[in-house]
Amino acid sequence: MYVESLALKDFRNYEVLDISLSPQTNIFMGDNAQGKTNILESLYMCATSKSFRGSRDLEMIRFGCEEAHLRGILYREQTEHRIDIHLRSRKTKGIAVDGRPIKSSGELFGMLHMVCFSPEDLSMIKNGPSERRHFIDMELCQLSRIYLHNLSSYNRIVNQRNILLKQIFFDRSLEDTLDVWDMQLASYGGKIIEERKQFTDLLNRLVSPVHSKLTGGKEKLSLIYVPCCQPDELEKMISGQREADLKRKTTGAGPHHDDLVFQIDGMDIRKFGSQGQQRTAVLSLKLAEIELVKQRINDTPVLLLDDVLSELDSLRQRYLLESIKNIQTVITCTGTDEFSRENVSAAKVYRVVNGKTELI
Repeated sequence: MYVESLALKDFRNYEVLDISLSPQTNIFMGDNAQGKTNILESLYMCATSKSFRGSRDLEMIRFGCEEAHLRGILYREQTEHRIDIHLRSRKTKGIAVDGRPIKSSGELFGMLHMVCFSPEDLSMIKNGPSERRHFIDMELCQLSRIYLHNLSSYNRIVNQRNILLKQIFFDRSLEDTLDVWDMQLASYGGKIIEERKQFTDLLNRLVSPVHSKLTGGKEKLSLIYVPCCQPDELEKMISGQREADLKRKTTGAGPHHDDLVFQIDGMDIRKFGSQGQQRTAVLSLKLAEIELVKQRINDTPVLLLDDVLSELDSLRQRYLLESIKNIQTVITCTGTDEFSRENVSAAKVYRVVNGKTELI
């Protein structure tokens, strides 16, 4: 699996872009604020319809324009596919696969698997649980259409239940209608908890040996999934918190409050680990994520590295660069010293200056 080409029109600071990519290592080099990350963002959009920066569609349309267009040509299972995304300032985005419009962005998931590693990911451990849940959800949505369906349904039910809780505050007679929503909430929520648990178990088998190599066998990393409760206990928990939910006018129980804990030799590194330990754990997680995707889809994902080499020491740089030699990788950086030092050759190197690229 790899991306053959990318074309942009009025996306971020790109008026027009049309580039080809190598199935091996591609480097986009340039000073800060020139548009390097925008290229990675557009590739991630082609795989997930979403920005890894969390940006809204309107924010990705070039200033002064009403629309933006993205086109990615990918090669998968000996077949070429085309993904078109049309961002509009006053309408929802339009997406087409091989020239056929799709009704839901969820249909795009699974066409192209992306693993993205950015400097923001290095703060995943010290930041709040929402970022760790987002990591689990985005990976599982790419790997499983069933999980995507369950998560979308669960989020819709939580939103509708929260609206109902606010209405009940003014009209208590509506409280009986909560029973129907609570049953659905427990049903979809239980499935999400179970799938997250299985995903974490798989990831644990892969992340531990990777982390051991990175630390010379000195540390053992474990991922602990912390759900709100067990799947078969969720309905009872939701029922038990109903009065509290009515007072707060929001849903307090469910997998939208779950967390993922990183432990080294039994120590929670969010609370007690050094910054170096936290960064090494996130790097181990990303490398394990690549291997998990390989095993699940029997193919290699596309790896996006957004200026992370400058954030890592030489040992971790070396390990990361050695790990990417057999998959398509798109890297942004300000210089190529790290690659020369580690004898990593790039098939294509582009210089990026103010929204324009030049093959060098």
